[in-house]
Amino acid sequence: MSSAPHRPPLDPLTTGVVVLAVAAVSSSAPLIAFAAAPALAIACWRNLLSVAVLGPFSLARRRAEFRALTVGAGRREGLYCVLSGVALAAHFATWMPSAQLTSVAAATALGATQPVWQGLIARWQGRRLPTAVWAGIAVAVLGAVLATGADFGASGRAFAGDLLAVTGGMFAAVYTAFGERARATISTTTYTTICYGVCAAILLLVCLVGGVRLHGYDRNTWLAILGLVVGAQLLGHSMFNYALRRISATTVSVLILLEAPGAALIAWAWLGQLPRLLALPGLALLLAGVAVVVLSGARTPRRPVPVPAD
Repeated sequence: MSSAPHRPPLDPLTTGVVVLAVAAVSSSAPLIAFAAAPALAIACWRNLLSVAVLGPFSLARRRAEFRALTVGAGRREGLYCVLSGVALAAHFATWMPSAQLTSVAAATALGATQPVWQGLIARWQGRRLPTAVWAGIAVAVLGAVLATGADFGASGRAFAGDLLAVTGGMFAAVYTAFGERARATISTTTYTTICYGVCAAILLLVCLVGGVRLHGYDRNTWLAILGLVVGAQLLGHSMFNYALRRISATTVSVLILLEAPGAALIAWAWLGQLPRLLALPGLALLLAGVAVVVLSGARTPRRPVPVPAD
């Protein structure tokens, strides 16, 4: 029986990195809610600027790998990168508008249902899931129903945001499933450059065809967009990936769930946005169910997957 990989003891630097990562990803939904720009435009700029940062470095260091994805068997991995970018565009196009329609707490928690959909995709792929995973899925679904039911009673706008957030979580699972296949043989730098590039191109086309305004924002909105690029897109998940050297992927997955209460606290302190009291029990059940899915799913062997870029 193979033993778990040896990891050095947790040190103050790694602890600080994890705290920074949680804070960085928690800022995503509040920044989206704060920015005075269409959500699709924010998603477009978020990916375009990320590619502008990653592209020159990856093209300079990974030219041979990029070429290999255009010939022979490498085309299949290249296709997975492209499909992952398409799914990521769908994720951003649904989840990011949800943060402007419903509360930050609801958008973040409902978007965090990704592991639930990931488990269902794994079952569709023929993997057997532990009973505890199905129990966690049931609890998460019950929590989502309670939370969205509370918002439906509050306003149709909030309910629409809830549905978009759940849909965003589903597309995040599809994005990760394709990324899992691509990352089996492709470096992180090459994968993210292609994925973000495809995502940015799709969102740019959607904005141009749909007449979404891409410029003319005030200074605070541009600062919010830059905050999304530096924080959630580049810094937050990079720090989680760094922490994987000392803590398990399962622990990181659970820590990412702290984004939900973290985002709610930031939205409360910064935007004065209080979650609806009737939705709180549902959101708590939802996060508890997702945590059960993550922890129980760790017992099912699977390949390493990239951390989603929310």
